[in-house]
Amino acid sequence: MELNENYINQIVQNVVKNLEKAAPQQRLKGVFDSMTDALEAVNKAYQFYRSYSIAQREKMIANIRKLTLEEAETLAKLGVEETGMGRIADKIIKHQLVANKTPGTEDLKPTALTGDDGLTLVEMAPFGVIGSITPSTNPSETVICNSIGMIAGGNGVVFNPHPNACRTANYAVDLVNRAIVEAGGPENLVVSVAKPTMDTSKEMMASPIVRMLVATGGPGVVRTLLSSGKKAIGAGAGNPPVIVDDTADVAKAGRDIVLGASFDNNLPCIAEKECFAFSNIADELIDSMIKNGAYMIDGDQVERLKKIALIEKDGKFGINKKWVGKDASLFLKELGIDSDAKLIICETEEMHPFVQVEMMMPILAIVRVNSIEEAIKMAVNAEHGNRHSAHIHSKNIDHLTAFAKAVETTIFVKNAPSYAGIGAGGEGYTTFTIAGPTGEGLTAAHSFTRARRCVMVDGLHII
Repeated sequence: MELNENYINQIVQNVVKNLEKAAPQQRLKGVFDSMTDALEAVNKAYQFYRSYSIAQREKMIANIRKLTLEEAETLAKLGVEETGMGRIADKIIKHQLVANKTPGTEDLKPTALTGDDGLTLVEMAPFGVIGSITPSTNPSETVICNSIGMIAGGNGVVFNPHPNACRTANYAVDLVNRAIVEAGGPENLVVSVAKPTMDTSKEMMASPIVRMLVATGGPGVVRTLLSSGKKAIGAGAGNPPVIVDDTADVAKAGRDIVLGASFDNNLPCIAEKECFAFSNIADELIDSMIKNGAYMIDGDQVERLKKIALIEKDGKFGINKKWVGKDASLFLKELGIDSDAKLIICETEEMHPFVQVEMMMPILAIVRVNSIEEAIKMAVNAEHGNRHSAHIHSKNIDHLTAFAKAVETTIFVKNAPSYAGIGAGGEGYTTFTIAGPTGEGLTAAHSFTRARRCVMVDGLHII
């Protein structure tokens, strides 16, 4: 269905108006005034859902995909309007990616073991009700992606969204519930709270109804989950470096890095955050970046931009949250520059905060290096052991191999924009919960299940 701009604007205005004025139970399906009510509702729905077949699960998931594609523009615009972060066009792509490439029930693969002593079958079974904490950077994308995977695994879900993106996240909860009910599923299989807080998060984590916890956010959230005493999946922070050596297709590397680092204004945790370029190709790389939509600043402009984008406290730098996910043109305007560039680039030293801090802004620092050993050492240091994502542009197999072994990241992309690592232009499925800290990697339906073994002795084997 083609949605024109006026129609989208009207939908968003109506959604915001309803979110502000209506009672939660009336305005959005699955959204409750209290976490207690949400937990009771999802537990009841899960008890019904336990008897549903794989085919019924897949019918519900197919309808979630359908509604997500139909409302991708609405979700994208609502997200930008509420959070002030990102780009509508890129968020549309992210929702389309979630709808088309999040695995469903096909991800659940049983194992059969046969021999003289009979047959053993191992199947992937639900955990039950899963508690999920979602971020402000990808609020509706994470809700829909997690919902598909968790429902495919046979679970119910209770969300505690980021307070700064709860309207968008809860609209996605409503969409998922509408899709489920339309497809013959139970009401409130996916739930949330109208006004999420630390208290609602603590209640969710402590509830005996919740059997598993999943968080997509910063290291603090992950640490909290890991101390809960429950099975926990944590998707933490990253500061992905990209290396460009002198065997690379430099023109393509420049284009790809601009595409990846500017995508949704550098909000994705997989995006290129700093670049280490061989000195003998650095000028060519910068020229390619400029031709593909980047704007180069230097000298005093870099220092002025640092004061805008970062906050210094006790000698340490952190991001200025007011500028996270903003358009590059807004930063440039603050510098007195009129440009519609997608990405700001600059040359810095290795220890500059633009290199060492995960910016989540369309700002990319470029550091010149003289060897692959120097590049790898700097890149590994800048990644800070998050083991999240890293990227390289090179045709040298030894360089590719050495960097991959040294950085040990969950995602490693070679000769492509960073988003190829989650299936956008690269092979493989997508996810918006990338669990580096707890080791599950790119989560999917199998991540939200537990293995159960069924044994038949001296029977059902035919050899």
